[in-house]
Amino acid sequence: MDMNSFSPMMPTSPLSMINQVKFEDEPDLKDLFITVDEPESHVTTIETFITYRIITKTSRGEFDSSEFEVRRRYQDFLWLKEKLEEAHPTLIIPPLPEKFIVKGMVERFNDDFIETRRKALHKFLNRIADHPTLTFNEDFKVFLTAQAWELSSHKKQGPGLLSRMGQTVRSVALSMRGVKSRPEEFMEMNNFIEIFSHKINLIDKISQRIYKEERDYFDEMKEYGPIHILWSASEEDLVDPLKGVASCLDKCCKATEKRMAGLSEALLPVVHEYVLYSEMLMLTEEIGKLEDKVECANNALKADWERWRQNMQNDIKSAFTDMAEENICYYEQCLATWESFLTSQTDLHLEEASEDKF
Repeated sequence: MDMNSFSPMMPTSPLSMINQVKFEDEPDLKDLFITVDEPESHVTTIETFITYRIITKTSRGEFDSSEFEVRRRYQDFLWLKEKLEEAHPTLIIPPLPEKFIVKGMVERFNDDFIETRRKALHKFLNRIADHPTLTFNEDFKVFLTAQAWELSSHKKQGPGLLSRMGQTVRSVALSMRGVKSRPEEFMEMNNFIEIFSHKINLIDKISQRIYKEERDYFDEMKEYGPIHILWSASEEDLVDPLKGVASCLDKCCKATEKRMAGLSEALLPVVHEYVLYSEMLMLTEEIGKLEDKVECANNALKADWERWRQNMQNDIKSAFTDMAEENICYYEQCLATWESFLTSQTDLHLEEASEDKF
């Protein structure tokens, strides 16, 4: 698998794992395709911000056209997430990337930050599109299709009936903090979340540290090879082995760069997304406290919980499998490189020994 094969124009990239997993309760034919690309910087007298192009292609009858193109900024994504939480308080809403700092980034508007955010926003929208309920949310449709002035006008409207119902359910949940007795399955969910949150945060932290150390190693290796080339200029008898080592280091350096790209594409975003999920999933504790007062809400959450767990397990397994394949490829390539060097040196020694005999 080519770990650098991610293309922003391909919403079903195998590495991003967006839309990759199909479930039994979902339709076989996908009818909504969303791409987030072409970030653009805007500077005004008041602020500087980035907008992203969103292209939507669909065959759904409720849409007025089969293709839409709009531009949205982060605040618009935040508005959509809040509207989904209001309308569907018992469903698991996909997380957004952090507003200011993505781990490992410092500058808010540098290219790496913008690209990392673009990919996360792309995944956010496709998670919603793949959800059997969220995908038909009216605010989601408006977000995908309305021009900027239309979206601004829509935002000014008061909450609809579903939003008010959602706020009511949420307020009831918050008022039930003192209830000790709640369904056993919610206790199990909360226990799972606590353990999951601890483990995924730990994996995220260590993975980020490994990536940083790998980058430092890569930077050092880039300088290591050329030193051998410079040395060979003053060591006539060591020209071949020194240049051979330099060549090996260069090949290993390129292999390391490819592995780092794979790590940043396949593993780190997936792990960090579920860190954000773990922070959101504490909501299930509040829903659990509602007990039989909103039994339908409990059932909705249970169904979405099972869907989320299956999705999470598939994503994590796929990310770890990709990482394993990339590591095998990396170490095999480095091993073959150094074995080739040893073989060349052995052959050279044999040739020199043969010449000495004559």
